Amino acid sequence: MSRVTRRTVVPLLLVLVVVAGIGLYLFQPWKAFTETTVNEALPTASAPEVKDGRQMKGNAGMQGGDPSMTSTRPKDLAEGRFVTHEHDTSGTARTVRLADGGQVLRLEDLKTSEGPDVRVYLSSRAADEAKAGLGDGAVALGKLKGNLGNQNYTVPAGTDLSKFRSVVIWCERFSVSFGAAGLAPVSG
Repeated sequence: MSRVTRRTVVPLLLVLVVVAGIGLYLFQPWKAFTETTVNEALPTASAPEVKDGRQMKGNAGMQGGDPSMTSTRPKDLAEGRFVTHEHDTSGTARTVRLADGGQVLRLEDLKTSEGPDVRVYLSSRAADEAKAGLGDGAVALGKLKGNLGNQNYTVPAGTDLSKFRSVVIWCERFSVSFGAAGLAPVSG
């Protein structure tokens, strides 16, 4: 029977510590037991009314001022429900045009898993196809703010939302889709 010496055990323990550290960094297993809830309101913006060919100034339409200044409501452009890919995912995705012309993606009643590097993308692929990848021309909207709740992501100016067929919750580190929502135009 061979004797285990200190010369053998110490290097082996160092290797195990390094491997465990790398594994913890990559997989972040504690995220399987954590949740982050975000509950943001849909952003609103007041668009100045044009009267007699002139844009009205100031905030007169707000808080009891000039009633000729009216707030314009956000307009839904497209929406869809999430389907599960690699992790249980549910909720609704909506693209919205704000009164000031800006566009946002709104995730409502989102429920998914946390992960080490989860992001939100617009994809030209259908929701079912996004399981295989984001496809060409995908637009990153940022890190997922929370795995539960309601949240907004600003769509970059100049983005033609009609070219995108889905919203994808994507883990960058492992190149997998947690889930995706198809975007169907809203009539009206």
